[in-house]
Amino acid sequence: MGTLCMLWVMLMPLFAQQISRESQERLMMQQRKLAFLLNVVENLYVDTVDIQSVTDDAIVSVLEELDPHSAYIPKDEVQRANEALEGSFSGIGVQFQMLEDTLFVIQTISGCPAEKVGVFPGDRIVMVEDTVIAGVKMPTSAIMKRLRGPKGSTVRVKVKRDGVEDLIEFAIVRDKIPINSLDAAYLVAPGIGYLKTNNFGATTLDEVHDAWKKLQKQGAKKMIVDLQGNGGGYLTAAIEMADDFLEKDRIIVYTQGEHQARSVAKSTERGIFEKGPLVILVDEFSASASEIVSGAVQDWDRGVIIGRRTFGKGLVQRQMLMPDGSALRLTTARYYTPTGRCIQKPYKGVDYQKDLMERQQHGELMHADSIHFPDSLKYSTLLNARTVYGGGGIMPDIFIPVDTNRYTDYHRNLMAKGVLNRFCVLYVDQHREELKRQYKHFEQYKEDFHVTDEMLGNLKVMGEKEKVEFDEKQFDQSKRLIQLQIKALIARDIWEDQCYYEIMNEENDALKKALEILSTEDMYENALKRK
Repeated sequence: MGTLCMLWVMLMPLFAQQISRESQERLMMQQRKLAFLLNVVENLYVDTVDIQSVTDDAIVSVLEELDPHSAYIPKDEVQRANEALEGSFSGIGVQFQMLEDTLFVIQTISGCPAEKVGVFPGDRIVMVEDTVIAGVKMPTSAIMKRLRGPKGSTVRVKVKRDGVEDLIEFAIVRDKIPINSLDAAYLVAPGIGYLKTNNFGATTLDEVHDAWKKLQKQGAKKMIVDLQGNGGGYLTAAIEMADDFLEKDRIIVYTQGEHQARSVAKSTERGIFEKGPLVILVDEFSASASEIVSGAVQDWDRGVIIGRRTFGKGLVQRQMLMPDGSALRLTTARYYTPTGRCIQKPYKGVDYQKDLMERQQHGELMHADSIHFPDSLKYSTLLNARTVYGGGGIMPDIFIPVDTNRYTDYHRNLMAKGVLNRFCVLYVDQHREELKRQYKHFEQYKEDFHVTDEMLGNLKVMGEKEKVEFDEKQFDQSKRLIQLQIKALIARDIWEDQCYYEIMNEENDALKKALEILSTEDMYENALKRK
């Protein structure tokens, strides 16, 4: 019982010195009440009670009363929750997809254990140690748990390979597997480098620096940073990225809370791109660290922000381990941009989880003039005195609406039920060698490969088998997008993630606008002077 009580009292020794005697007494009284409740439930309740589950549920209920982002992480999920931001985990190094209850290897990660022992894309892993994982409806999380393990440990897998009658057995020594923040980095036009990140983690700065150096050698003098869909990550990684763009001693962000004094982060002299035209792409899914970077760039008139109003997540979380190994992510402060704008959107008295849906219903994602800001939310940028807006999220300098004609219910259903993805995995599995013979490199594939009507017909049939009702009008509306996604997904399966983005960017409206203004000096300068 003592351990359970510790879950409630662990914070007391840490912060007792910060609160008054009266507040401390009130807090201790509430702790005694909770400890008493758990004790009587465990010892007197009429039925058997899983006291650990009850405690976990109580913690979750407490946090739900605070804000949308304070969270409880069970012990068995802590490591997984940290991996994406820490930049690595220990495993065998394969990208896979479950298809027809079988693990298909999509790619082996270069230089990692699976590639070294000879596992190939297209292989099907059917056994891990003595456990059959194919055809038994094993959850993906359970499969990942078997494939991952301590660095240096060995896992035996059996693989089914096309053209080979017997199963092939591999003994794979697990190693650190990188989780990259950078999805793509390439010259999107002569002299213009394009970088897309999916989060802000421990390795983000190094990845961005390495990529930019390579792009500079290829002639890049202007930069586009794509933060669309980037939900954030480490505060330090966001500060480091913004520091790359700003001159020395400029405020990047400051944080402040009821129990946390104002803390200011400023730029240093080490920036790798303090001069030169810069564009940041954002959308309604760009959050937290993405908003810190775009807010700092906008407030200092350092670059042009293009896209749609960002998510509006500006709460600082501190992660603390509990005695049983579970973790608490508690909001301790708010983020503010250099001009003093609070990034966090309101969450009291509103349905926070439905905010994006309401934005769409109100027309905000389609029309810039559907958003109205009171004078109290108007701020001026620090160099050019342009008007920018607070109230939650970062409002871009140039608005790009969602193309509602392109996205239909038919397309959404194909995506939601995984039909489009499965179709591409199967297509590559059946045509991998043929595709590699026909297209010696990605550039040739990008130029010459076309999605045929036969392929679209097969996709339609697969969709109907998955209860996706065919709608000819909606199909015609989404046809170009579907063709592009098929081509991009096939390229990713055969080559790498960057190939997917190079193809999909053909219809990236925000990127098209960025290229337009970076190719016209007057347009870029005017965007930074607009009041």
